[in-house]
Formats: sequence, C-alpha cells, structure tokens
Amino acid sequence: MSTLASIRDLTVTYRRDGREVAAVRDVGFDIMAGERLAIIGESGSGKSTLALAIAGLLPASAKVEGRIDWLLPTLGAKPPLGGSDIGFVFQDPSASLDPVMAIGKQIAEVAHTHLGLTWPQAYAKAKNLLERVRLPDPDSALRAFPHQLSGGQKQRVAIAAAIAAGPKLLIADEATSALDAIVQAEIVALIRRLVAEDGMTLLFVSHDIALAAELAQRIAVFRHGQLVELGATARIVGAPVQAYTRALLDAHIGLDAEPLLNRARLRA
Repeated sequence: MSTLASIRDLTVTYRRDGREVAAVRDVGFDIMAGERLAIIGESGSGKSTLALAIAGLLPASAKVEGRIDWLLPTLGAKPPLGGSDIGFVFQDPSASLDPVMAIGKQIAEVAHTHLGLTWPQAYAKAKNLLERVRLPDPDSALRAFPHQLSGGQKQRVAIAAAIAAGPKLLIADEATSALDAIVQAEIVALIRRLVAEDGMTLLFVSHDIALAAELAQRIAVFRHGQLVELGATARIVGAPVQAYTRALLDAHIGLDAEPLLNRARLRA
C-alpha cells in the first residue's frame, strides 16, 4: 500500500485573547492510499482542526507549521484541490447545503466545475449519485430543496456532492454525530460501500470509538491536540496502550468489547 499523504510536525494555532493557542501540536503520521483511517477523540481534541488542515480549509486566522506532503504520483508536485482531489463531508448538512438551491443543481455544480461536464451531463451524474446514495425517487429529489429532506437524507446529498468529482480522499468530519443511532449505522454502511466502490481513501473523524471500529482499518487517537495512540483497529479496541484510549472505550456504556473486536477483525 502506497502513501497518500505524509504529515510531519504539524502544529495549528489560533490567537485568542491576545495569546496563541495550539489546537494541533507536533502531529505526525502517514495516510495510506486506499485505507480507512479513523481520527477519534473528545470535543476539543483537535481532530476536526486536523481534518480541515489536511483539506486546506482552515480559516485565514489559523497559523500552520510543519508539513503535509502529498505523495500520490497522480498529484505530482501540486497540492490536492478541494472538491476534486479531496471530498469533505461536514457534521451538519443543513449548514453545508445551500438552502435556496435545488439539491440536483448543488451536486451537478461540483461535476460541472471540476470535471468540465456540460450541464445536462452534470445533472445526469447528479441523478446517478442520488441513486448511489439510495435517496428515494432521485428524479423528484433533483428538484427538492434541503428543507424538504430529513437529516439523514440531507447527509446523503452532502455525501453525493462530496464524491461528485471522484476525489482520491474522502474526509467525513463527525458526519454521523447529528443523526440518530439507526441513521448513523446506515450512513456508516453507505460510506463504507462508496469508498470501496470508488477506491477512495477515507479519513473518518468521530468522537465515537465504536463507530470508528465499525468502519476503520486503523484508528488514531487524539487528546489535547496531540496524537496519543495509532494502530490497527483490532489492536486499539482489543489492547489499547494508553489509559485515555481505554477510557474512551469504557465511556460507551454497555459496549461489549469482544463482539466489537470481532467486527473490527472482519472489516480489517
């Protein structure tokens, strides 16, 4: 498995109340092409800041030190482009979708802009993507507006838009946290299927170690902006080294580690 991105000594700081506060500190690891990697940690652990840094979506107020080197041969020396090389799924689809634009146009616009498709071609691709994310009645959905859809349906639309240009890397940043448990499971299964079908690399950001174990081959654990543990999912779930990782597992009331461990091994 080749390396997609190499992250070295990455630090991201913000200025607050006249002083610099580090959201991510001295982080280094590799993202392998085609893998499913989960970034987990509590709120404020720096995991979302890391995801935004990788995607090049940090605000101008952020100060970034260190390196993110993209090593996939098809990228050459240029950094990846958001939308085409990297697809990003945000936590709240209501905030990421334009409320006054039909969802078909929102998806088609990505394909039109990044793939150079004509509008009729882009709309045909949008319909195909709505079918792939299993949104009921794709023809009607093309004309629908975000407020006419449920939370789970809106997240399916956001995923369709994120993969419309065929990205090499899909980043899902807390993409299931605003959904109920049943819809969470459906979205995780959807992401797993789409990543496999399109041969994408996945970076799955979550506070939920059980969801991460269902989906990822490797897990990176973050605390206070630092990477504290990284390893194969079965090892992280079955024999965590750090007390913090064990606490994340213990925090899931009723979590039965053995079935979770078995599922992690099956999906490795």
